[in-house]
Amino acid sequence: MALEQTIKYEAERDRDFARWVMDQSGGDNLRHCIQCGICSATCPLSLYMDYTPRRLINLAREGFKQEVLSSFTIWLCASCYACRVECPKKIQVTDIMYALKRRAIQDGVYPRRFPIPVLAREFGRMIFLFGRVSETLLVIDLFLRTSWFKFLSMTGLGMDLLRTGRMSFLPERIQRRAELRQVLDALDAEEKKEASR
Repeated sequence: MALEQTIKYEAERDRDFARWVMDQSGGDNLRHCIQCGICSATCPLSLYMDYTPRRLINLAREGFKQEVLSSFTIWLCASCYACRVECPKKIQVTDIMYALKRRAIQDGVYPRRFPIPVLAREFGRMIFLFGRVSETLLVIDLFLRTSWFKFLSMTGLGMDLLRTGRMSFLPERIQRRAELRQVLDALDAEEKKEASR
């Protein structure tokens, strides 16, 4: 996916976002990136990304928040760690990608009909509500939010799975969900506190 090359200006930078990126797990040595491009060369999906990992890292550390959080690159990262293994400066690119995904979901700037951010958000919501994930409800919710035509084409398979007892619409729940919610709320509050710094 080729993007039109644009000139970036100092006034477009968000210095708070740049500091936030540096404060994330893996972002501490981001300033040491020499922009060699090995991360992009080893990434099996860089061909499909709007920004290569090298370019995204540079945009993130310089504070170009809008470009970084709205890019498809963070959602196409397969977490294979090839970039991290080959990086001569040992920059934790995959950890930074995870942090950027969480921030994009938190700020609501992810691509709306792209399935990966929807899946991540709904997965977390189910854990919060039930303590575990119901695959059936997760898949149904995912298809209805991203591609309901595909959902309609899979109803035959769903009926077969229901008939044979391989699928259920009732979510399983863990005991002591209130305690789990307290832990998750505390983690969420800590993350928001760090994001505001």
